[in-house]
Amino acid sequence: MGKLIVTEFVTLDGVAQAPGRPDEDRDSGFVHGGWQAPLVDQESGSAMFEHARSMDALLLGRKTYQIFADYWPTAPDEIPFTDLLNRVPKYVASRTLTGPLTWQGSTLVTGDFVERITAVKERHDEVHVIGSLDLVQSLLRFGLIDRLNLWLYPLLLGNGKQVFADGTVPTRLLLTESVTYPNGTLQLSYETAGAPTYGNLAGDD
Repeated sequence: MGKLIVTEFVTLDGVAQAPGRPDEDRDSGFVHGGWQAPLVDQESGSAMFEHARSMDALLLGRKTYQIFADYWPTAPDEIPFTDLLNRVPKYVASRTLTGPLTWQGSTLVTGDFVERITAVKERHDEVHVIGSLDLVQSLLRFGLIDRLNLWLYPLLLGNGKQVFADGTVPTRLLLTESVTYPNGTLQLSYETAGAPTYGNLAGDD
C-alpha cells in the first residue's frame, strides 16, 4: 500500500484559500488571493520541490484541479514543478465533473470514495494531495491520510477557507520534521497516528 501525503500552505490563523494568485479563488468574497507569493524564497521553494519530487501520482479535488489544469499545461519549462505535475498521473475526486478531463493524464475518481482512493493508493508508492480543502476533510474523515506537510506562514488574514474546518475528525499527529526558514515560515511534517488519547492535568480526584 502506498502513502497518501497532503501538502497545505496555511496562515497562522488556519487560512489556506488561494495562496498562489489574486484571482485563484474568490469564493465568499475572498480578497487575499496570492498571499503566499511574497513569502516564498529560493530556499523554501527548493524544499517544496524536494518534498514533491517523490510523488508518482497527484490526487486533487475539483476546484484545485481546475486551477491547476488552467495553469500547469502551459507553465514555463524552467519552473521545476512544470514537468513533474504534467508528467505524473492525476486523479480528480469530484461528484460534479464529467469527462473527458482536459489535463493530459487525468482520471476522474467516481463510485465508492474509500474503495476508489484505496485503489489509487495501492497503485502508487506516493500519492500527493495539494490544496483541495474539501477533499482533505473527506480523506481525514475516512482515515486515508498518512502524512501531512504543513507550510505555516507568519500571516493573519482573518477569514477564508480553513484547512481544518468544522467537522474535522479528531486525529492524533506525530511530528516527524520541523524546519524554520529565514522569512519566518515553518515547514512541519506529521504522520497520522489514530485517535487522540486523553488525561487529566489536575490529577486524580
